[in-house]
Amino acid sequence: MREIISLNENWTLSFPKGERPTEQVTLPHTWNAVDGMDGNGSYLRTTGVYTRTFTQPKQPLAGGRTYVEVLAAALAATVKVNGQVATTHEGGFSIFRADVTDLCHEGDNELTIEVSNEDTPSMYPASADFTFYGGLYRGVNLISVPGTHFDLDYFGGPGIKVTPKPTEDGGATFEIESWVTNGEEAYTVMYSIEDCYGNEVASGVRPCDSTKVTLYVPDAQLWSMDEPNLYTVTARLQKNNETFDEIYANVGVRSYTVTPNDGFSINGVPTPLRGVARHQDRLYKGNALTAEDHYEDAMLIKELGANTIRLAHYQHSQDFYDACDELGFAVWAEIPFISVFKKDPSAHQNCRHQMTELIIQNYNHPSIMFWGLSNEILIGGICQELVDNHHDLQKLVRELDPTRLTTIAHVSNTPVDGPMHHITDVESYNHYFGWYGGKMEQNGPWLDKFHAEHPDICIGISEYGTEGIINWHSNDPQCKDYTEEYQALYHEHLAQVFEDRPWVWATHCWNMFDFGCAARHEGGVAGRNNKGLMTIDRKTKKDSYFVYQAYWSKLPMVHIAGRRHAQRAGETTEIKVYSNQDTVVLYVNGKEVGQQTAHRVFKFNVALEEGFNTILAVAGDVKDSITLEKVEKEPDCYTLPEFNERQEGVANWFKQVGSLDLKAPMEFPEGYYSIKDSMEELSKNEEALALATRAVKLATNFDIKPGVGMWDMMKRMTPEAMAKMINMPDGFIESLNAQLIKIKK
Repeated sequence: MREIISLNENWTLSFPKGERPTEQVTLPHTWNAVDGMDGNGSYLRTTGVYTRTFTQPKQPLAGGRTYVEVLAAALAATVKVNGQVATTHEGGFSIFRADVTDLCHEGDNELTIEVSNEDTPSMYPASADFTFYGGLYRGVNLISVPGTHFDLDYFGGPGIKVTPKPTEDGGATFEIESWVTNGEEAYTVMYSIEDCYGNEVASGVRPCDSTKVTLYVPDAQLWSMDEPNLYTVTARLQKNNETFDEIYANVGVRSYTVTPNDGFSINGVPTPLRGVARHQDRLYKGNALTAEDHYEDAMLIKELGANTIRLAHYQHSQDFYDACDELGFAVWAEIPFISVFKKDPSAHQNCRHQMTELIIQNYNHPSIMFWGLSNEILIGGICQELVDNHHDLQKLVRELDPTRLTTIAHVSNTPVDGPMHHITDVESYNHYFGWYGGKMEQNGPWLDKFHAEHPDICIGISEYGTEGIINWHSNDPQCKDYTEEYQALYHEHLAQVFEDRPWVWATHCWNMFDFGCAARHEGGVAGRNNKGLMTIDRKTKKDSYFVYQAYWSKLPMVHIAGRRHAQRAGETTEIKVYSNQDTVVLYVNGKEVGQQTAHRVFKFNVALEEGFNTILAVAGDVKDSITLEKVEKEPDCYTLPEFNERQEGVANWFKQVGSLDLKAPMEFPEGYYSIKDSMEELSKNEEALALATRAVKLATNFDIKPGVGMWDMMKRMTPEAMAKMINMPDGFIESLNAQLIKIKK
């Protein structure tokens, strides 16, 4: 029988280049758990060598095989046993295995896994807005199997493929296929299907050289986000009254459609997909998460009321996909074809390989409904090769899995008419109107216009959001002030925009949790992207979390916003309440001060008494309370100093421009720099680069420096292209161009 032995203990980690001392570690492990998010601006990208010994398992019969299974190694790995290479792998997010039987000997065997998170021309991702943690961050197993066993060699897959399909009579067919290695005529495969209560509802037997079968289950229990009913399909490899190997898959019976006018439906029921995106890291753990960590994340998203998750920007842990199957989420799964296009042909082959692994390893998960081809890949511009590669990936996905839909996450400035459309089955845009560019009020009109002009495209929003840092507070929240209040205000608006448009097939808030991005330094917090609805340590739900709970959760809830804005000045103050109940009653110090009937967001203007005040909100059977203190002047620590500094910086920028006519048509004289030059081209001149980087800092609060942080992701962008994505004051881009065209190339 198959035996799976964890090898997570007793590893020695060394660094051949000497960046850090040798240490003893336990898996899951990353060497960037701290520096990947501690705010120092960079993190260690190198090769680490993990080493330990193991004893080869003994099979009761001759001919058994031993495999090393690596659940993920970021980003590339070489596996050696007793100094001999067993396998190599490029791609930091998927399972891979090696048959090491013939490399082993009696007694202790040395297992070495060299792992690198350095960039190479042949592998994705190249550069992106998150930390590329290095290490063996999901664990390693030893798998012992008889000589005849279910396949372990095909792209890290489980060896079994199940396609359940509902039938018109209320039943379901289960198309099942498994693959047997070294099979002989005497072996058979016994299939068994059990319902969620453990009752066998169907079974069948096939010879091991022809293992395809279709089984029928009457009165099938359908899988949906509200009722995630799972069946367990077990395959047993048998001979002479003995089971030699056994594997299983948890699957669900469901059907779904997406149309441009009706959006998403599951099992014939219209169900707009509304949810979040998720990265796989935590505070000072990096991406080395336990199964319990993954399950807790899924539970927090379920508590939010979301019914969909975009798992960005790579293959996630099987533990998390399992949780999504069990709890009920419609999942968008994707590969790290993101931000920077690599023209090396081997890089496209790496894309194909990672996509193949993603689909083969995850085919059986009922929660996965969409395969994502790429994310924001037009940041560096477009070319025919890039378009062709997407068509090739689409064809590959169709061959591997014709049962699911494909999708793409367009960067905001992707032309609405262009060759990147009509490649995938459905499409989404990453839009940050109200944060990086424009105003939040533009989101609804943009969707309406796109829908009217492209009635044949199923359109969604794959990213949207703002930074929200729980230190900062304001009675008059504004874009880029980083306050918890502006983040909540933004999400109040977007939640309603999406509720009003059920034909938007899916929306994925960016992000469920703050996450590590060593290159960032925004809002007074370095090393993080702070757009999460919760903090990176999972300790604090921001007010914006409760906005969505009010809109999406079916359980009664009420939440008083602004509890961290605990000291209030002024004769009156606004108390904002979120609830999915129709009516909220507000009490201050035990006295009723108002009752409102509204939709999700309730606003009360109240006068506080001197000192501390108890605020109570009652909505049906649910209640919430906070304490606020009335003060003469609100503390300065509520305001991000950078906010005022940036406003002053923009004003000074225009003062320095002087009497330039910023309404005159822009000129682009030959031989001089302009906003049409890429950041990489501008970096060839110190003065031109200084102007451009200062402009980017004032407009976005990003520090863009050659060779540092997100430079690789943004170096191919032009200031002109950035201006279409980010919120620049009127005349700002014109004034930048007026200064650049004075500098000769």
